[in-house]
Amino acid sequence: MAKVYSDATSALAGLLKDDMVIMAGGFGLCGIPSLLIKAIRDSGVKNLTIISNTAGIDGEGLGLLLETRQVKKMISSYVGENKTFAQQYLAGELEIEFNPQGTLAERIRAGGAGIPAFYTKTGVGTLIAQGKDEREFNGEKYVMETGLVADLAVVHAWKGDQEGNLVYRKSARNFNPMMATAGKVTVAQVEHLVECGTIDPDHIITPGIFVQRIIHAAGLEKKIEQRTVRQRA
Repeated sequence: MAKVYSDATSALAGLLKDDMVIMAGGFGLCGIPSLLIKAIRDSGVKNLTIISNTAGIDGEGLGLLLETRQVKKMISSYVGENKTFAQQYLAGELEIEFNPQGTLAERIRAGGAGIPAFYTKTGVGTLIAQGKDEREFNGEKYVMETGLVADLAVVHAWKGDQEGNLVYRKSARNFNPMMATAGKVTVAQVEHLVECGTIDPDHIITPGIFVQRIIHAAGLEKKIEQRTVRQRA
């Protein structure tokens, strides 16, 4: 069955519904599946639970879904760049499940590996641990965290072939690879779509067995959250 679709809307056709859980890859605005996020917005689905390291910024990334109030809950680590997020949360209009960044990454990796739960020292003795099982190992306290899976994972890759084998670059490798394994269905946008057999097997990060649908996302404009510059000497 062909995995390559002509655009984001067709790639997501039949997959979207209200009240679903969606994982969205990327680190800040780096490596976000921007075309797929816009197609989710345009579909009009609502009451979404979004699992993502960040919440985008106002007007970009997942910020687009917050502006249209399609998100019911965020499971995230760092959301400090989005004023819309803050306004909705403080008004009681948005649920949030905060996670330490490493814990979030491991929860997603565990979900993709079929591991239902694990214990970590991170968060012991803090609000993060409230209501969670705690156990002692070798004289140290640990808190139990559950693995995360999603109805749909949307990811961004630098290169991919027509079977869905994916390669990521630099910071875009954060969260995208593990999310690709933790979605019941994974849709990838790739900057460079190549023929099967042209990617060195040693360079493949996500095997195509984890990816069900692909779109070619050439010539993307890559936004920067905060541009910091200095005067040249």
